Amino acid sequence: MTKRKRLSTSAAEKPLTAMPIPLPKSKIILPPPTKRSQAKQRTARQPEPAPIATNPNDNINILDGSQALRASPDSDGSTGIMKLTRTDLGAGNSVKRESEDVPSLVNGGESDSPLSELSDLESPSKKPASSRATAASREVKLEDGTTPSAAKNKSKQPKKEDKKEPQFLDPEADGEEEADEEEIQAALSRPPPVNSDYLPLPWKGRLGYACLCTYLRFSNPPVFSSRTCRIASILENRHPLKDPSQPPHSTKNRPDRDEPADIARGQAYVESIGLANAKDVVKMIRWNDRYGIKFMRLSSEMFPFASHEVYGYKLAPFASEVLAEAGKVAAALGHRLTTHPGQFTQLGSPRKEVIKNALRDLDYHAEMLSLLKMPPQQDHDAVMILHMGGVFGDKAATLDRFRENYKTLPQGVKNRLVLENDDVSWSVHDLLPVCEELNIPMVLDYHHHNIIFDADKLREGTKDIMALYERIAATWKRKGITQKMHYSEPTPAAITGRQRRKHSPRVATLPPCAPNMDLMIEAKDKEQAVFELMRTFKLPGFGTFNDMIPHVRKDDNKPVRAPKNKTPKKASKKAIKAEDELQMAEEAIEEALEDVTPELIPEDEVGMGGPEGRVYWPPGMEEWLRPVKRVVNKKDPSDGAKDKSTPAKKRKAAAEAVEAGLKAEDDVAGEVATARVNGTLAKRAKAAPKKAPASKKKKAVKKEEDTLSTPSVSNDDSEALANLSAGERLPQKPVKAAAARKSSRSKKISYAESDND
Repeated sequence: MTKRKRLSTSAAEKPLTAMPIPLPKSKIILPPPTKRSQAKQRTARQPEPAPIATNPNDNINILDGSQALRASPDSDGSTGIMKLTRTDLGAGNSVKRESEDVPSLVNGGESDSPLSELSDLESPSKKPASSRATAASREVKLEDGTTPSAAKNKSKQPKKEDKKEPQFLDPEADGEEEADEEEIQAALSRPPPVNSDYLPLPWKGRLGYACLCTYLRFSNPPVFSSRTCRIASILENRHPLKDPSQPPHSTKNRPDRDEPADIARGQAYVESIGLANAKDVVKMIRWNDRYGIKFMRLSSEMFPFASHEVYGYKLAPFASEVLAEAGKVAAALGHRLTTHPGQFTQLGSPRKEVIKNALRDLDYHAEMLSLLKMPPQQDHDAVMILHMGGVFGDKAATLDRFRENYKTLPQGVKNRLVLENDDVSWSVHDLLPVCEELNIPMVLDYHHHNIIFDADKLREGTKDIMALYERIAATWKRKGITQKMHYSEPTPAAITGRQRRKHSPRVATLPPCAPNMDLMIEAKDKEQAVFELMRTFKLPGFGTFNDMIPHVRKDDNKPVRAPKNKTPKKASKKAIKAEDELQMAEEAIEEALEDVTPELIPEDEVGMGGPEGRVYWPPGMEEWLRPVKRVVNKKDPSDGAKDKSTPAKKRKAAAEAVEAGLKAEDDVAGEVATARVNGTLAKRAKAAPKKAPASKKKKAVKKEEDTLSTPSVSNDDSEALANLSAGERLPQKPVKAAAARKSSRSKKISYAESDND
């Protein structure tokens, strides 16, 4: 027998949780887990984790949860409302990343989540690009040289002879869904919807949105409750920092993988992300209350991997205090909080593994809502919305499996579980009898109903479904829970059923529900869709907000720049004119303003919209949330390498330009003066009387005199000088005349007096 490879770390190190370390096919070189109670684990030695930066602008390992970015978690895929690029997050971003969508974890395909192992729901063939290569390079190596994710993906690859399961496209993905001509013709030939003309006005209910506030997400620092990470980051942060005395840095001070790993340290890392998410819930609730919003869905990704089979963990006691604070604020402001587990949490699946994953996920959501510690009625209203899921070839058999698995649920989960009709398989008529049988409230989703409905019982639209309102409401009253409904609309260009599943950024009207209904608006623009309804129908809260100033935020504390040590500008002798002095004064004022520290906004008011409530951005103007993009013109390779322009070089170039301008002015002034002198002499020469030339010698002398004459020499003097000999003439300095043409035959004339005189 071959010797077993020794572990790279001490076997005495104890894990924080009782979940075993993953062993896909070969052993991971990590400490072996030991089974102990939760209380004993908490008393075990835990290393002090280094504080991490939970701002995704500063920490490249902090990602946006995929479900929170979407209008609704009902469908597969990772594309959401926000095109979050690292270059769009402001000038203060210190993390450089390629210009791509910020990667988010998807419950499918290559996801780290175990809830993606379904047989009838697959990820779309087109997956968004992500930087998984970087994260994969940091994973712990197996003995065979592979990584855990690679081994997991390899084990999941279907055999070639296996029949491919039906694929459901992502309705939230950008771009248009492909549809064949037959599908389009069938969609165009369907009867038009029949909608009710009833409007629930005056409105007395609560409007809400799901998971993410777009305005707060782009504040500085960002406020949102769906930060997440990758499993590779958890494994990496089990190692201590290279320099524990310094704060962590994405490049300069990373975990040292040569040092022994400690599971407790990695667990503290992922728990710190969850705590940051839970703390931001308090700010989001206060923000909603300021603008008349009393209803919000909490993100299922608030605590990353809490329901994972291997890396999962309980929320108590480390998150009890922060969740209780959020529940206290929600109770004081009359806020309703709910959750919506993802589409892979199904209780009707024929696979036992999927059922186990779903049970863990429901336990996690129930614990999170229970730790809010809200008053009894608000606690009852904190429900978990669930879909029936796949059909698996037989609706009746799937419903039987659901009944059996529902009976095994803990009472705390049963008290919160609610079923919702979907836009793939299960209509209202399919689920309502089961809800009445098992005493489960039912959520009516109008958007889903208009896509999946029983055509032999009612028509598409909001009118015929009103006949079932009493039966649906009765499922809520029997449990003493306040009823809620979901409303959204398809995109205007949608034709086929698959295309109509994609949610519109905003909605145009209210459904014909009761005026005191709790209505969840599932739209891509999140809280802005609620504002749009408030403005359209003058609902309570419409006067609390105003339009944003494009690309401008007055409710953020911008980072203060350190004073610049600038040397005073040296002015040249010719640059002391009034224009240059004015320019230097303006530069001095600008430098002085840069050094002034701006007035700090109180922490409670950061990101709250300011006294004018400028938090609304019009449809399609999502770019208003971001700072103005700086357009950088790329250098032409043909121009060759050029020196980078610096402030010192710019000042030098400006001074040289000023000197060149002054020199040009002097040259022009000299040319003008010379031209005037030459013009005066020419006029005098023309006015003088003409005489017959005495000889060729006299003509030559006369020509030289005309060429080199000065304003002080008169015509009479010129005649006298012409009769003098060359030696009797006085020396005279010639005048520079740039415009005059000098004769090649001219000679120097001397006006010096003779000694004989």
